[in-house]
Amino acid sequence: MTAIELPATVPVPTSQEKAHKVFAFSSRWRWEEIAFWVVAAISIVVFPTHLVLIAQVLITGLFALSFDLLVGYAGIPSLGHAAFFGIGAYTAGLLARAGWTEPISGLVIAAIVAGVAGLALSVVVSRLTGIGLIMITLGVGLLLYEAAHSARGITGGDDGLSGINIAPIFGHFQFDFYGRTAVVYTFCVAFLLYLVARRIVNSPFGLELKGIRENVRRVPAIGIPLRSRYMVAFTVSAALAGVAGALLAQITQTVALSALSFDRSAAALIMVMIGGMGTLIGALVGAAAYMVAQDRLSDLNPVYWNFWVGLLLVLFVLFARGGLIGGVDRLIVWIRSKRSKS
Repeated sequence: MTAIELPATVPVPTSQEKAHKVFAFSSRWRWEEIAFWVVAAISIVVFPTHLVLIAQVLITGLFALSFDLLVGYAGIPSLGHAAFFGIGAYTAGLLARAGWTEPISGLVIAAIVAGVAGLALSVVVSRLTGIGLIMITLGVGLLLYEAAHSARGITGGDDGLSGINIAPIFGHFQFDFYGRTAVVYTFCVAFLLYLVARRIVNSPFGLELKGIRENVRRVPAIGIPLRSRYMVAFTVSAALAGVAGALLAQITQTVALSALSFDRSAAALIMVMIGGMGTLIGALVGAAAYMVAQDRLSDLNPVYWNFWVGLLLVLFVLFARGGLIGGVDRLIVWIRSKRSKS
């Protein structure tokens, strides 16, 4: 009598293993991410006369990234995000004027102060949705702007906060006139914080934020505490924006009142839409495209360059949904489909 061999059973992956595979796939580096940071590093060497512009692009990109983390991932609209940028900038500037000139610890303190401000505001905004939430963030931003404008003895008002002296980084790397130290310093800080933000959005917490964005009413039904996630997202986003503001204050050694302006919040929204909302790297790409376009267009037409930026935004909204990143991804899919058919 011959023995009957039973087929080997295929192990069924557990839910934990499935989740691990999902997060491992989502955390893979995309070619757009690698390309951006490689191009940014090469630009520092290839364009030595534009180091200040490169540093400004990275700082603005970091601010737009913090905005994308809030709007693009958590779906929390905000029109007053510049408030945290300005808080970070004034914190770093006032610290330096008071004698605390060490740059890295200044960034950490600015992040803490901006994060605490974000946490305090999140207590209010976590109770609101829709137009009420937008109006609260806009109102807080305008209030801080007017407060800084009125407190001339502290912030300098319209004249800005000047007389900021920053010590050499690690006691050896002095900030020079050409911006060599500033751009390398900015690149390192922006890259490290990008890694942090990337880790956040590719974690279970990041998945919860995406769930909130997709269906804010259904999320509490599956056990996700909506209010606490709102508060954490707002705090982290505010801290990142504060670091961006502190970086700008340290490398320019001045803080202008425009750091708190509504225009900065609106510009962040434009950059995220141009680059691609909800992608992180899209915020940096959008900031680079916006600032380079602004620099070139303002040279061609110093008065009406905003017209062309507005036209560019309209075209992106109408014909390039998903921004530059989404458009490039669709182009790659189209090329691959054409190749497979041929």
